[in-house]
Amino acid sequence: MHVDPAATRSLITKLRATGGRGPWLAVLSELLALAHGGARLLHHEERPWSSATFSGSRHRFAFEFVGEDAIAKGEHWLEALPEHEFTIPGQLVADARIAKVEHAMTPGPRLAVEAEVLLLLDD
Repeated sequence: MHVDPAATRSLITKLRATGGRGPWLAVLSELLALAHGGARLLHHEERPWSSATFSGSRHRFAFEFVGEDAIAKGEHWLEALPEHEFTIPGQLVADARIAKVEHAMTPGPRLAVEAEVLLLLDD
């Protein structure tokens, strides 16, 4: 299963208009923009996170990059993500890391990536 990028944009627009839940859409928008149209969102999962002094949420996103052009964009995405400066209203990105990378050649070239983003409330 995969998410069509055009449908993903429609989903994002709809959720923004209805107030969507939490900051994950802003994170998703930046991750997709960083992929320059090469990524397909497979799934997103969100968990609350807190320490003695901070609270926020941990997000895990799974993407796939299918085809040679998309894989090249995915390789650039892998390099750029850890240093990317996110702009998420009311949130600070404490950590953005690659959790898993898989390359496959059948039925065609494919790069599957899982990324984790830790958001802290910026009060």
